[in-house]
Amino acid sequence: MIRHLLTLMWNRKRANGLLIAEMVLAFFVLFAVGSLGVYLQRNYQSPLGFSYENVWEMQLDPGSQPRAEQFATLHLALQRLRSTPGVEAVTRSNYNTPFTFNNNTTDFDTGKGTKKAPGDIYRVGAELPQVVGLHLLAGRWFDRRDDAPGARSPIVITDLTQAALFGGQSGLGKIVRDGPNEYRVIGVSGPYRAGGELSDPQPAAFRYVAPLDTSAMDLHVLLLRVRPGAGAALEKRLNEQVRQLNAGWTSGITPLAENRHNKLKQLLTLPALLGVVCLFLIVNVMLGLFGVLWLNINQRRGELGLRRAMGATSGAISRQIVGEIITLTTFGLLLGLGLAVQFPLLGVFDVPAGAYVTAMLLASGLLYTLAAGCALYPSRLAAGIHPAVALREE
Repeated sequence: MIRHLLTLMWNRKRANGLLIAEMVLAFFVLFAVGSLGVYLQRNYQSPLGFSYENVWEMQLDPGSQPRAEQFATLHLALQRLRSTPGVEAVTRSNYNTPFTFNNNTTDFDTGKGTKKAPGDIYRVGAELPQVVGLHLLAGRWFDRRDDAPGARSPIVITDLTQAALFGGQSGLGKIVRDGPNEYRVIGVSGPYRAGGELSDPQPAAFRYVAPLDTSAMDLHVLLLRVRPGAGAALEKRLNEQVRQLNAGWTSGITPLAENRHNKLKQLLTLPALLGVVCLFLIVNVMLGLFGVLWLNINQRRGELGLRRAMGATSGAISRQIVGEIITLTTFGLLLGLGLAVQFPLLGVFDVPAGAYVTAMLLASGLLYTLAAGCALYPSRLAAGIHPAVALREE
């Protein structure tokens, strides 16, 4: 049977070559969209490492106030905000807060000539775990012991940073470098994916901003944990308290849940467009494949009628048509897989190899389903050809 199908396809190699080319194109479209989808789905299932519900981001603008006076106003603002009913905790931060498009990346290492681990670095206050629910795995978080300047500044790293720099060993008490700066690891936390659910998990670390650190006056962003149900009334009260301290200061508050929603919409726009383009191309491939099969059957009515006259059943004729298209699909699939397998082998786009492999399997299954679905109705038409009518037409 297989040999017979191969012979039939070889006799119509020009027309079948176009079908194989369509299959290769359809496979690559499905593979590309599938790879992106699998990659985003895996990222989405990875833990964020923090809580964003009931957390607000407050951006402060000191206006034209002299820089020497800004710290005193900021210090008073923190005291006022912490004592406001409805506010549970407040911490300072730089602008790479969760779900924003701002980032502060660096290369971590443990000394000269050691392997570098690219990642994010965050400058935060001692209250961050209370604000966002960050979980410590080992060691401790920043506290008053770290207020006094020392030979090396303290740093807390995430578990991914520890794995990248120290392998299976603990990083507590060891030295981590960020360019010319050296830090002593005092704690290891769980993941902290401020980029959101769709971002790629990567190493991160936290630098300490002491309450009286006047050198960190570029940190005019606050993160506040508020009581559940807090709304516009509390937001208005907080903004008014900032203006009461200094009329030149302005502030704006955005819930992290809103930032998350906005970022997800922006990041999902491109995959959604690719999905629509993929669907459009697949529908065109289906229509083309269906039309080619229809024309092929009409041109082969004499051949199929002769097979029926020689005793072939309608089921055998139907299986032949489906078998031919499945065989053509296999040829196109092998060509597509031969090219697609280069992506995980070469590590293209730094996507995990498992995502590419899963996308290949999904694309292969969908392509076979597509081909079988398009061949189903034409195969029934071929099976219904009456031998006497077909031979008389011939």
